[in-house]
Amino acid sequence: MTTQELLQKANAAKRAMALADSQTKNQALLAMAKALEEHSGDILAANALDLESARGAISEVMLDRLALSPDRISGMAAGLREVAGLPDPVGAVLSRVERPNGLAIEKTAVPMGVIAIIYESRPNVTSDAAALALKAGSACVLRGGKEAHRSAAAIVAALKEGLAAVGLSPDVLQLVEDTSRASANELMSARGLVDLLIPRGGAGLIRACVDNAAVPVLETGTGICHIYVDRWADLDMALDIVENAKCSRPSVCNAAEVCLVERRAAEKFLPMLRERLVNRPSHPVELRLDPEAAKIIDGAPAGPEDFDTEFLDYILAVKVVDSLEEAVSHIAAHSTGHSESIVTGDERAAQAFLAQVDSAAVYWNASTRFTDGGEFGLGCEMGISTQKLHARGPLGLGELCSFKFVVKGAGQVR
Repeated sequence: MTTQELLQKANAAKRAMALADSQTKNQALLAMAKALEEHSGDILAANALDLESARGAISEVMLDRLALSPDRISGMAAGLREVAGLPDPVGAVLSRVERPNGLAIEKTAVPMGVIAIIYESRPNVTSDAAALALKAGSACVLRGGKEAHRSAAAIVAALKEGLAAVGLSPDVLQLVEDTSRASANELMSARGLVDLLIPRGGAGLIRACVDNAAVPVLETGTGICHIYVDRWADLDMALDIVENAKCSRPSVCNAAEVCLVERRAAEKFLPMLRERLVNRPSHPVELRLDPEAAKIIDGAPAGPEDFDTEFLDYILAVKVVDSLEEAVSHIAAHSTGHSESIVTGDERAAQAFLAQVDSAAVYWNASTRFTDGGEFGLGCEMGISTQKLHARGPLGLGELCSFKFVVKGAGQVR
């Protein structure tokens, strides 16, 4: 089926999805979770074929993003059930005002219509995106990457079975069969058929959508995330935070890519950092050092692009700064606006950092890895928005709705 035909099917089905009540949507999500688990064997078999094709073509870290396991499928099903348990955003009155003439004006959340998502090699995004779009009352069109297409197709087949089990049209969920650039361009130009386009992936994909789309785009961001170790930091805490932010899952957008260290902490902290990260028993981290850090510890010299690169790997750029103000200025110049953290015991320094750093999420004494819909209590997420209109940070159900003004009168005329 062509991409155009899929879009038309989704549009034909979107009204029924918008009118579905909360109970029906929740029953559908629970049935979809059950179908995922029942078809886990089929999904894992499809994923094994994707992994076999991708080996040698993508890095080991990216293979980890592509890989599914029984635990990961259970996690996907749990995400669907968690979304089912969240309040339904559709119909919520966001604000209400009663005018002197008696008109009652209610700003009310409504579905977007058809939400299209272009994503790359993470099969779990397939179920996360479907769950959120459908709970928000919209039809969902998914266009995954070629590396994960077999996995995504098996997941979507299970999800459609769940939809049909509760009487909802499977047409509200579509997977684009063409994984070439042409299909992405079709989604970008599908005015009248796509109400919102969300790119979720690398910088090239996101930039292509933002620059070229003729439909509304909600920009998710790449993550050049920073950890700043202040002079008043608990250095053992800082080590734990940096290791978690860099190493717990380096292939995701909330992983730290840069560590900034205040000069008065650097002499003691950097040798500790090297010992912890470089001498790890598995997956040692390559440190890329600015000239000042290189005077203190051994490591690869940082190149001109290393403080502007989302490595998505076991690589960390390290820079010594003279002050909090220099750290904030460096972040302003190099960050992608995703997530930044300060480690310090000085509340005034922390508050200055939190106030001045203009990113979607800013942290005090915590890992950037918490920037996630599930960790923020939103259920699974559609992505992390680094723009300021209309949504910022983890994209949950509320961010996937539009709104309209419902005005109630008693014969008023102007």
